Amino acid sequence: MTPSSFSTAAFVALACALGAPSISAQIAPKAPEPSTLQANAEMAKTLPFANRQDFEDAMRGFVGTVPDALVPGSGTRPVWSMKPYDFLKANEAADTVNPSLWRQAQLNAIHGLFKVTDRVYQVRGFDIANMTIVEGDSSLIVIDPLLAAETARAALALYYQHRPRKPVGTVIYTHGHADHFGGVKGVIDEADIKAGKVQVLAPSGFMETAVAENILAGNAMSRRSQYQFGTLLPPGARGQVDTGLGKALARGTISLIAPTATIDKPTEERTIDGVQFVFKLVPGSEAPSEMIMYLPQFRVLNMAEDVTHNMHNLYTIRGAEVRDGNLWSKYIDEARVAFGDKTDVLIAQHHWPTFGGGRIVDLLKKQRDMYKFINDQSLRLLNQGYTSADIAETLRMPASLEQEWSARGYYGTLRHNAKAVYQKYLGWYDANPANLNPLPPVAYARKTVEYMGGADAVLARAREDFKKGEFRWVASAMSQLVYADPANRAARELGADALEQLGYQSEAGTWRSAYLVGAMELRNGVPKIPGGNSSNADTLKAVSNDLFFDFLGVRLDAAKAEGKKMVINWNFTDSNQQFVLTLENSALTHIAGRQPGADATVTLSRATLDAVTLKETSFPAAVLAGKVKIDGDRAKLGELLSMLDTFEPMFPVVEPRK
Repeated sequence: MTPSSFSTAAFVALACALGAPSISAQIAPKAPEPSTLQANAEMAKTLPFANRQDFEDAMRGFVGTVPDALVPGSGTRPVWSMKPYDFLKANEAADTVNPSLWRQAQLNAIHGLFKVTDRVYQVRGFDIANMTIVEGDSSLIVIDPLLAAETARAALALYYQHRPRKPVGTVIYTHGHADHFGGVKGVIDEADIKAGKVQVLAPSGFMETAVAENILAGNAMSRRSQYQFGTLLPPGARGQVDTGLGKALARGTISLIAPTATIDKPTEERTIDGVQFVFKLVPGSEAPSEMIMYLPQFRVLNMAEDVTHNMHNLYTIRGAEVRDGNLWSKYIDEARVAFGDKTDVLIAQHHWPTFGGGRIVDLLKKQRDMYKFINDQSLRLLNQGYTSADIAETLRMPASLEQEWSARGYYGTLRHNAKAVYQKYLGWYDANPANLNPLPPVAYARKTVEYMGGADAVLARAREDFKKGEFRWVASAMSQLVYADPANRAARELGADALEQLGYQSEAGTWRSAYLVGAMELRNGVPKIPGGNSSNADTLKAVSNDLFFDFLGVRLDAAKAEGKKMVINWNFTDSNQQFVLTLENSALTHIAGRQPGADATVTLSRATLDAVTLKETSFPAAVLAGKVKIDGDRAKLGELLSMLDTFEPMFPVVEPRK
């Protein structure tokens, strides 16, 4: 199955991976090279570090917190703690961290309950996202209950320490990324829903996109997410520092309760327990299904994840569909026109508020123009014949945005967002026929190394380039050597050294983590940890039968299916749905309905199918228990299941598959 901006499955798998052993017993990170020290020192001279407005805004309205924002877990390892990030309390950036990222990391380390305005509060720094709490006349309205049930429960408990104990009557999901709904069972339970005590609101299409946005590529996204978020790195000045969007991912239990109602109109007004809401749908911006909201009584505009204090992703490096920068920009401008002159506080579900009408309009304009600039200028250059790599190397933000902290690339970056625009409009092919069908990576690497005079010659030259600070090239050259010969220890070490220096220089928390995880795995190999199951009971319930059969098709091993044909009818007793599953030409297709004369007919409930998927039972055991009935050739179902592939969660990334 997919921070914000992330998927359900990626988060579920990462929650398991976060229990990985520390790398302290492995090869330790190295010191910064002189060129890295110089690069970071030069960066510190280019930005307005004297401007402390964001720090004032981040602390404004502080009510209280708990020491280190500690959320204990069921074992000795906490679900959440800011204690490992105490190193960020130093005024000066560590010499292994980009000073701009250091500043963002300090801001994201601020935690506690904050009063936004009368009856509107936020809990920040208890997960990667924020929980917003609006006080209704007789109940609480919780907007985005974080990633994990444990952190959500702790956030609500912190609120109750300082405010009247009203029950939660409404939960609102702004969009379908797991860090905005996964903690829902920490603030409500399904019994409250069934009893009619609580309602859950979400934008139109929420359930489909919350689970399905990336389910078909979920295994790959989960593995790549370990690079994006640095979940295998220990916090520290030479390790994980920040994601840019928030401090880190909580290690807790991800849950999901389906909405009881959705916002379906482009703009929709509702009064919830005495609080007026104006909901505005913004589908296809930061998420396929997303909405922002305005609270006119309090003059508060909540921009969900469409306006944050950094450049967001048009393409997220864990992998996802490219987002439309032009559409994103238009949504921001529509919000400015509709609500800008009526707003005293702008909040989002990440980062800290912005106060004051003039500053709010200025932020909206600059965020609008940032995404529009990236979209339009990338298109201008690709229409001049520049490739995606050319555009990324050429494009520079205008001076008016370059000095804006909220436009800095802590999460998305100008380089990879520009490539995203190219990908959206032109795809992967740059039109050079030499790149239409090149050799695959291993064969290409071996020929490249051969042409370069062999491994020893490449290493000798690369060591000289490393001394010059040419880390981008050294990382690329060593990647070729590692792909040509994964056992070449010198190539792995030098490649790791180069990636590490690139990480130390990176302004983006995501890039830093990717570089440092790559360096770690070059030195120590792929971690020997379970990758985690990307399914759980809550998310499985949200997977439609149609999507379930789509995923079966993804799992079909074409070689095993070669020359085989079969037709299986599926009857679901709880939903009265019927499907025909057909195997032919090494493709598994399905269609609603029933086919007479099928090889077999399988009758079961969806709950039984979910139990099989979760490995709580098996098809043979379910048949024996009378929960599955198979008419016709029973062997056909077993034959089909034997052709389904299982995915290796911890596949290699910086070296070829064995």
